[in-house]
Amino acid sequence: MTAVRRVQVLVVGAGQAGLAAGYYLRRAGLDFAILDASPAPGGAWQHYWDSLHLFSPAAYSSLPGRPMPAQAGEDYPDAEHVARYLAEYEKRYDLPIHRPVQVQAVENTDGGGLLVGTDDGTWHTRALIMATGTWSRPFIPAVPGRDAFAGRRVVVVGGGNSGAQIAADLTRHAATVRWTTRRPARFLPDEIDGRVLFEIATHRFQDDGPRISDLGDIVATAPVRVARDAGMLAAHPMFDHLTAAGPVWADGTVWPADAVIWCTGFRPALAPLAGLGLRGRTAGSPPTAPARAPTAGCTCSATATGPAPPPRPWSASAAPHAPPSPRSLPLSRQLIRQTSMNRAVAFTARSMHTPGEWRVHRPFLASLA
Repeated sequence: MTAVRRVQVLVVGAGQAGLAAGYYLRRAGLDFAILDASPAPGGAWQHYWDSLHLFSPAAYSSLPGRPMPAQAGEDYPDAEHVARYLAEYEKRYDLPIHRPVQVQAVENTDGGGLLVGTDDGTWHTRALIMATGTWSRPFIPAVPGRDAFAGRRVVVVGGGNSGAQIAADLTRHAATVRWTTRRPARFLPDEIDGRVLFEIATHRFQDDGPRISDLGDIVATAPVRVARDAGMLAAHPMFDHLTAAGPVWADGTVWPADAVIWCTGFRPALAPLAGLGLRGRTAGSPPTAPARAPTAGCTCSATATGPAPPPRPWSASAAPHAPPSPRSLPLSRQLIRQTSMNRAVAFTARSMHTPGEWRVHRPFLASLA
């Protein structure tokens, strides 16, 4: 029988959030390990489509301690460059990464701490950081007739950056492209890129300034601008259901399609924590619900409390939606509050490369030393 391995802190996931966590844990002098399900470094970036680029310059997309080098000939690095940077980062800091290791379940222990079961043995830890992101849990809406649609032709579904970018790419290769969104597509001003978004998010954190969502949802990257300005990237309302022939709208309109690309986001990959019963636990803490945290240039896992804001009505002339009500503490901070008395905690790596989030967790992590 394999002996249980023990560490003060266990990190699950070696994407940008997990690597940044490792950097800070090493600086804190804690005994830790990082478990990664992927057989190779690079996080989710090694799996993205070839034409994907950051919408932030390299200097605004760095992890702590190591600036991301600029990519020759590119103002905005592509996915391959990011994956290579992450691989070099973990090597530079000689982070204790074990791969491929799949975490299966997490359990409380009577003596304090957490038992983490994997396909390569069991770990005991006093703190658990779930830096699993969302890549392994793509979200596909339960559209009626989805199983009946068996063709190989295409409609792009989703009003975020991925939907706009993929639809723009397809306009150069497909005879026709229909981009469908649940709400009207809102492009950010052309001059706004990830650098500006980073500055807005920083001011928001420090001074409770304007929200990024007040300006729009979609970064107008160069390919998106070209397709939009050519009139080839017009969003259509979401269809009602699918048939074997393609999507059907509420008014009966049918648009024959060969395939559906679901650019409808992801969900936090936190299934191993199910046994801890964290959702809705403890008096005074409202149940948690999935939410997306806008972070310039990357995709990270996040949860927030309270109901999601209602969808905006679909109208070509719809005004920007009203600002949502303030969110309460993210799940990561709730869990610190709920379980730190037992000196065992699990929390999500929301944006672990941001100093603000680490200021929240540092006192507890310091208590482990």
